[in-house]
Amino acid sequence: MVIESEEQLREIYGHAKGRAKDKQLNALEKHSINFIEHSPFLTISTHSSTGFVDCSPRGGAPGFVKILNEKTILLPEAKGNNRLDSLCNIIETGNIGCLFLIPGVDETLRINGTARISTSSDYLALFSNERNPPKACIELTITEVFLHCAKALMRSKLWSESSKIKRSDFPTMGVMINDQLCVTGVAEKHQDMVERYQKDL
Repeated sequence: MVIESEEQLREIYGHAKGRAKDKQLNALEKHSINFIEHSPFLTISTHSSTGFVDCSPRGGAPGFVKILNEKTILLPEAKGNNRLDSLCNIIETGNIGCLFLIPGVDETLRINGTARISTSSDYLALFSNERNPPKACIELTITEVFLHCAKALMRSKLWSESSKIKRSDFPTMGVMINDQLCVTGVAEKHQDMVERYQKDL
């Protein structure tokens, strides 16, 4: 059976209650601020006006996301592959969702809101100490913020040493891209890719 309505979903899962229902806030407070300040990694989700959905990673040293006030945060838009999928979606719809992670912590922080792309000199000055300062940043206005429970990361054992695999046991990016694009020839070695990326970090 295909589930086609919320009523059908509720028959299976029921309704959120207690802390799960009450924990949603509309602004940052001390614990969500502390979480952002310790997080070196997040994913952002956006969508276009035609329904194209994109989710992509962002990373930096802990504190690389700047907190302006309880309702506003800034995400630096570091140099990437210039696809600009997320940024184009933000221009089209202005909607964004974020999931912040901290290595070793199984809980995550979810933030939803509206966003716009800014090249404000005041904003960019906040990232001037970066090795490669961003040319633009995402200004996110918060509408929802809440801590997400640890179950998913506990199930995955994401931070456990036993969950790690040897990088050499997994195809390199060069091999995977060549195979996907049916490119013949020698694939870029993993170490060469790492050295090339290091220049843009």
